Amino acid sequence: MYKTSNPNASEQARNVLNYLADLRGRGIVLGQHTQTCAQEELAYIREVTGKEPGLCGFELLAYSPNINYSESTKECLTEVEENKNTLEKAWEWAERKGLVTFTWHWFSPLYGTDKSFYQKNTVFDARLALQEGSPERQAFLNDMDAMAELLKPFCEKRVPILWRPFHESEGQWFWWSGQGPQTARGLWQDMYNRFTKVHGLDNLIWVWNSPLAQGYVGDEYCDVISRDMYLPEFTYSDYREYYDELVQITAAKKITALGETGPLPSLAQLARTQIPWTWFMTWSKGICRERTSREELYAAYNSAYGITLDKLPALY
Repeated sequence: MYKTSNPNASEQARNVLNYLADLRGRGIVLGQHTQTCAQEELAYIREVTGKEPGLCGFELLAYSPNINYSESTKECLTEVEENKNTLEKAWEWAERKGLVTFTWHWFSPLYGTDKSFYQKNTVFDARLALQEGSPERQAFLNDMDAMAELLKPFCEKRVPILWRPFHESEGQWFWWSGQGPQTARGLWQDMYNRFTKVHGLDNLIWVWNSPLAQGYVGDEYCDVISRDMYLPEFTYSDYREYYDELVQITAAKKITALGETGPLPSLAQLARTQIPWTWFMTWSKGICRERTSREELYAAYNSAYGITLDKLPALY
């Protein structure tokens, strides 16, 4: 049995983790991110392959409580509008018993303009979000509580969620990582404690998303370690060197995943090398169409090594 970070993890969350742990080196779940209710990415995959991914990703940016509508560009406002109601599509996917993962491009809790999930568009100092009594701290808690309320129905319906907050914490581009990896780690630990101990979101599977050892949150705060990696277009790989780097952040034998990719990994290579990635998630919009050939897409979705929706066992 795979050890969960949350001792109160739901039966369904444990089922998913045990399944992924057993899958290591034996197969990989194919995943696709979607940003809009149209989910044009899934339609394209069905058209080319006749299959659907075993895992679908959903974007929560439009649910950020502090979107500054009056000081945002048309591009930002269009993206927010297109991303509305993605939770409804997540419910539909859950009804089909596919794996669900959430990405949250979180507009900064205070002081943001335009796409304020980017550090360049906000003066919000994440270090102050960790200081009791500060306005930044209160805004941070308020946003977390608002998101927790949106996640609670999934918990009540026993739907396990691969929860990947504060993604790409090794970089400087998002507000949660713009003040360094130690701050990002503190934010994660705060959310973990609040979501598990205050809100009882025991259906969440905590997916850490950074290969940076000095920022690692600790084995007791995550279930899966992952990283995002965008190779050049039409470059297909087993991502061996990136796996070897990622697993250096902990001695624990954590489940590993590719949180975001451009071109699909080569399932033919993975079947030979058995690098134990358990899922990957191709990014949204035109990424799948523009960076992976139709032939490679078809081969991946029809590979014996790949887990598509029709091959996924009932886990919840």
